[in-house]
Amino acid sequence: MSEAVAVVPGKAPSLGTFERYLTLWVALCIVVGIGLGQAMPGPFEAIGAATVAEVNLPVAVLVWLMVIPMLLKIDLGALGQVGRHWRGIATTVGINWLVKPFSMALLGWIFIAQLFRPWLPEAQIDGYLAGLILLAAAPCTAMVFVWSNLVEGEPHFTLSQVALNDTIMVFAFAPIVGLLLGLSSIAVPWGTLVLSVVLYIVVPVIVAQLWRRALLAGGGEPALAAMLGRLAPLSLGALLLTLVLLFGLQGAQILRQPAVIALLAVPILIQVYGNAALAYWLNRRLGVAWCVAGPSALIGASNFFELAVATAIALFGFQSGAALATVVGVLVEVPVMLSVVWIVRRSRGWYEQGAGISPG
Repeated sequence: MSEAVAVVPGKAPSLGTFERYLTLWVALCIVVGIGLGQAMPGPFEAIGAATVAEVNLPVAVLVWLMVIPMLLKIDLGALGQVGRHWRGIATTVGINWLVKPFSMALLGWIFIAQLFRPWLPEAQIDGYLAGLILLAAAPCTAMVFVWSNLVEGEPHFTLSQVALNDTIMVFAFAPIVGLLLGLSSIAVPWGTLVLSVVLYIVVPVIVAQLWRRALLAGGGEPALAAMLGRLAPLSLGALLLTLVLLFGLQGAQILRQPAVIALLAVPILIQVYGNAALAYWLNRRLGVAWCVAGPSALIGASNFFELAVATAIALFGFQSGAALATVVGVLVEVPVMLSVVWIVRRSRGWYEQGAGISPG
């Protein structure tokens, strides 16, 4: 998720005014998108049809505007610090890659495919499941620096954990998504999935790292921070424009069944709180310091929804249930993660009463 701060170890980022009210802006995008989609469906349909090799070109441009500034914050050189906090790293990696995608697939099956099925459009059930899987298959990349700061997290741990997650994501995202979609009996368009990984992960990582090195070589951290400040409004604007396009094409379906968004939020909320609690508890059992356990729980709970939205559109289209399900993740992200921050801070006394707390 994007925000308007540079990631510099030891320098505390903050949640900007615009980012603090992201849920409000997303809600406004829903209203504007649905309204425009009903008033002028032609332009939205033309944008939805602008594809080459199963990739929607307008969305590809918007995703690059969203993702590259976010990846520009990440120093892959921080991978050398992974061993300093190995217990917290091991816990977070396990939650992100061995628990979260599979628990979301299970929750989606229980709630969307079974309990809520009578209240959902039958033709979209598989799409909703696919969207939930995509949402959980990659951990958040940038906004976690803000969450980490809000819980007084150890900045070097957060930086090294995010750098490791980005590296794993390049190789693990497509196989995990393909496996879980297959288990859910959803046809996997492997060519489009691999192309999405290349377009939305591999290429942006390479571009961002080359650009980061050039900025640091030319002007150091001030130059990087200045560039991130200039790019942040563009990045967030691209996200909001993508949502307007998405809801412009989804509007008719949402107006027919407005409760769909609330029902899709249920497994997402359970997954976020469940994975945060599991990561926090495991860190306590392993004797990890609270300043590491806090960001570990938050990284374990949050999702890289920009990637999820882009991949859902590429794989299944603007009007798919998959695209709608990923956007629900955008809608709930900020308030839910702020509530997890509050819980972690309030529980510090309980956490530190645990036996065997180590320095890292």
